[in-house]
Order: sequence, then C-alpha cells, then structure tokens
Amino acid sequence: MFDSPHLADLRALTVALSRLETPAPDAERIDRIRAMEDLKNALCAAQARETAALDTSIRTQREQVGVRADKQGAGIAGQVGLARRLSPHQAAVKLGLATVLTVEMPCTLAAMTSGVLSEWRATLLVRETACLTVEDRQTIDRAIAGDRDRLEQMGDRELIGEIQRLAASLDAASVVRRRARAEAERTVTIRPAPDTMSYLTGLLPVTQGVAIFAALSKAADSARSAGDLRSRGQVMADTLVERVTGRPATEPVPVSIDLVMTDRSLLAGDSEPAELIGYGIVPAEWARALVSAATDSRLAWLRRVYTAPTTGDLIAMDSRAQRFPAGLHHWLRVRDRSCRTPWCDAPIRHDDHVVRRADAGPTSAANGQGLCEACNYAKDAVGWRARPRSGIRHTVRITTPTGHTYDSTAPPLPGTSHRTTTRLELYFARLVLAA
Repeated sequence: MFDSPHLADLRALTVALSRLETPAPDAERIDRIRAMEDLKNALCAAQARETAALDTSIRTQREQVGVRADKQGAGIAGQVGLARRLSPHQAAVKLGLATVLTVEMPCTLAAMTSGVLSEWRATLLVRETACLTVEDRQTIDRAIAGDRDRLEQMGDRELIGEIQRLAASLDAASVVRRRARAEAERTVTIRPAPDTMSYLTGLLPVTQGVAIFAALSKAADSARSAGDLRSRGQVMADTLVERVTGRPATEPVPVSIDLVMTDRSLLAGDSEPAELIGYGIVPAEWARALVSAATDSRLAWLRRVYTAPTTGDLIAMDSRAQRFPAGLHHWLRVRDRSCRTPWCDAPIRHDDHVVRRADAGPTSAANGQGLCEACNYAKDAVGWRARPRSGIRHTVRITTPTGHTYDSTAPPLPGTSHRTTTRLELYFARLVLAA
C-alpha cells in the first residue's frame, strides 16, 4: 500500500526465499538451515523495532492533539495484530515485548539482531525480569545477553534458571512480590482438543496443583486395585468430573450448549458435520446421539432456521431496540461462532453494532457482529472504522487508522457446501452437554 525502497527489499527477500534452489549437499542444507534461523531471529528483532517505533509515533501524535495519557495506546495492539495475523491478546504481548526490548534491554535486542537469540528466548528474558527495576533488569540484560557465546549454548531451562538466580541475588523482595501476584492470577481455562474432546487447564499455586493431582492419583490407584477396568488416566478424569459437578461421570451435566446442524444430518442420517458453538466441528453421528440423549431427557429444544439460497447466510432478523434482544443475540452467536476480528479466536462477549448506534447504525443482523471484549474496545479507538459490505456471507470491512483494510467474513454454516438453489434448512439445538 505504501511502497518504499525498504518495503520493496523486504518483499524481494520473501520472493527470493520462495525461489531458493533446493538441490544441495547435506552439509550445505545444514548451513542453510542455520542461516535461515539467524535470518528469522534478525527479522524478529527488526519487527520489534518497527513495532516499538509505531507505538511511539501514534502515542506522540495523540499526545499532541490532547488525547489523555491512558487513552493514547488504544487500538495500537489491534493494528499490530491485524498486520501480523495475530489475535489482539497475542499482539499485545508482542507490543509489550517490543517496547521492553527497545527501551530497557538493548543487549537482548542486539543478540536477536545478530541472529543468536530467538524471539521466544528473548520473551523468556523479558518475562523473567518483569518484577525487577529497570536498573536491575539491565544488569541481567548485560550479564546474559552480553555474553553471546554462552547465551548461544544455553537451553531454555538453563536460561530461565540463570535469570532467576541473578534476579534473586539482585532483589529477593521483588521475587517474593512476583510470586504473590502470580497466585492472584490463578484461573481455569478450556480449549478444544481433537475428536470432540477438550483440554481443561487449571493455573494454580504449586501446592494446590500438587494436592489435586495427588488426590486424583490416589483415587485412581484405589479404583484400579479394587479391579476397576478403566485406565488410570480415565479414572482420574472421571473422578475430576464427579468431584467438580457432584454427578457421576456417566450422567448429563446441566450446562447449556448450542449446536447447529442441517436437517439432513439430524433427520436423514447424512454425514455433513455439525458445529458446536464455542468448540468447532463435530461428527454428524456424534451430534445426533447428543441431541437424541438430551431430547429423550427433555433437556433440549430445537429451532429451525434457514439460510438464503444464493449466499448461504442466515436470513436476517431486525429489531428497533438499541440493545440486541435475546433472539438476535443468539442469532449472532450461531452465525459468527467466535470473535469476528480476523485471526482472533476469542469467545464472543459483546454484541456489537458494526456502524455505531451514535452514527445511526441499526440494531439488525446485517449491522451486528459478535466481538470479544478487547476487540470491541479497540474498534472504538480513534481512526478505526467498520462497515458491512457485500460478500458471499456476512462481511465486515475494517479500516485502521493507517488506512489499511481487512475483511471479516462469517464462517460457513454446516451444509453450505451442499447448497442447491433452494434455501437450506438448519436445526439450532440448545441442549444439556453430557460429561
């Protein structure tokens, strides 16, 4: 969009790498791999410098026009995320890393620039010194990143251990404070796993984590010694479910979930996969069994919805209300599934007017989208603009303060690949998830 000699050089490098001659002796291949690793690290350093410079430039411009200090950084991480194809959370981490490297840790940045240090290992240096003063952080920066020969030979665990040893000797009290803050960040998260499974992760103080694991292990050992045919891991998983929910692992857990599937998959035994909102694609047979079990227990309801014949998009529902009513709220979640900002997979937290209500944007399916909290706030930053536009499905064009544009298109619904000239009938099921 904004061509310059430097940008042209970067693009030429990308092309050159794609045309790299492949035939070579094995020894040269090893040298190429090392050279590419060094180049990758140097590019990460250059990217960090560009990111920090962008942050400084935007903040300076906003300061000059009187924007409050606590608002000057709004939306910057969002722009970085769109440029790097990252979620806003990941982009905020990269932005923070770039700022620290360029301002407080010059030796670490120089080691990256020379190709010795990767972005991940630089992140370890920044993360493990976050509790220190700038002066102490720079002391560790010089001690570790200043010795590139030793740094190049250190593994990740050795690197973390050396940083922690130096940090404790420089400021033991800050290490104690950091551990106290870490306990305040305890949480439980969930993410999809293959084959309709999920990863439930608890971030806990080490004593609690060890105690929970020991209790589950003891339950598994007792069950196995009594002749239980389940594996040790299965017993531990079932025991966790039973102790948290208060129900046997084989019984349904009263938690509402949303499932979208075609009429063919639900009623005619078709193999077209369904979609579990908040999880992803699930096999049709598994979805049918889930709906059947829930409806037999009167723990589910079904609603028919339809798609347009030419686009495969959900038929719109409109409202004159300023807030999205319950029906339209669920509609947006069925259509969008996760945050609509490109490369953001976060759960939907806000029903957003693409064109703001203050700008006369209607409360409708066409002018609505599901966003996570961070993306909704970033969208309100100075210079951001979003507008619905025509597309094969519901599409929003995002324009950032620098004039770059990104299109966000709603994901295809189950059955879209089999669309004919008639409208597609889907079933939207709200049901109880069986453990």
